[in-house]
Amino acid sequence: MEKSENQADPEAIRSRIEGLIKNFEAELRSGELRPKVLALIPIFRELRELGQALIPRQYSSSARNRILYYFLKYPHTIINGDELLVVSGIQEYARRVRELRVQFGWVIASGVTIKEMREEETEEVPAELTLMKPSEYVLLNTEEDREAAHRWNVANTIRKQGGAVRDRILMFLRANVGRGVTSEELRYVAGDKTEWARRVRELRTEFGWPIATKSTGLPDLAIGVYILQSDRQSPEHDRHIPDDVRREVLRRDSYKCRQCDWSHDEWNPSDPRHLELHHIEHHVKGGQNVKENLKTLCTVCHDKVHKIES
Repeated sequence: MEKSENQADPEAIRSRIEGLIKNFEAELRSGELRPKVLALIPIFRELRELGQALIPRQYSSSARNRILYYFLKYPHTIINGDELLVVSGIQEYARRVRELRVQFGWVIASGVTIKEMREEETEEVPAELTLMKPSEYVLLNTEEDREAAHRWNVANTIRKQGGAVRDRILMFLRANVGRGVTSEELRYVAGDKTEWARRVRELRTEFGWPIATKSTGLPDLAIGVYILQSDRQSPEHDRHIPDDVRREVLRRDSYKCRQCDWSHDEWNPSDPRHLELHHIEHHVKGGQNVKENLKTLCTVCHDKVHKIES
């Protein structure tokens, strides 16, 4: 590892620790407890400095930067909290991870959040993440989020307003139409309530808000990112299509409108359409929620079809 000028030398620190541990042998032979404890303090300090010295100096100005460097070095890898304790050099590493997730928008999922996503089926969680422990983390997207600071201010304002969790989540999503928000931001807006994932699912499946994820409409999204595609609710009869059927139809139709070939790649703020599923045989006339009776349409074409058929 290249070291910049004045960077702590890991080998020099290791040598000092070795000397301290050797001197500690004498304390172990004594009968007093406090001298043993006092002799361990400089060892702990040196170990903390050694962990920090493993990070290149240009990235080690703060515990938060050291943690981010480590995540970026090992993206999509399950990281144990003890690893972050070592590289950060502080006991409060979890608070710095939270800042990276919520205030700076890095898509870092904790084992707790992954569990909540999986249980409420808001997202298809990869098999390798299903066994994550609460004290483990994974960086799911390596791209810097330049809008994170703005979303943080919005999320903080909404969180402080109180009210029902579902209402707060919807307010936050509607403040960010067409832009991705993270699972950790939604959890934060919900006041860290575990029900956040259930409320997101309800907003999509029961209330018809077009909230898309990697597995429900936008395959290019990172895991743990949610987008309210447009500020309109789907027709009531379309809200009861099971998620697994919805995924099958979207994949079959290559995530494109069967009428005009529009896809979300063409989305822009002046054309805020999204993809919906249309019943070929109308639901009110007995049409089933099965893929053979469904096709993908953009909202513009969907409205036109219903006007023609009405």
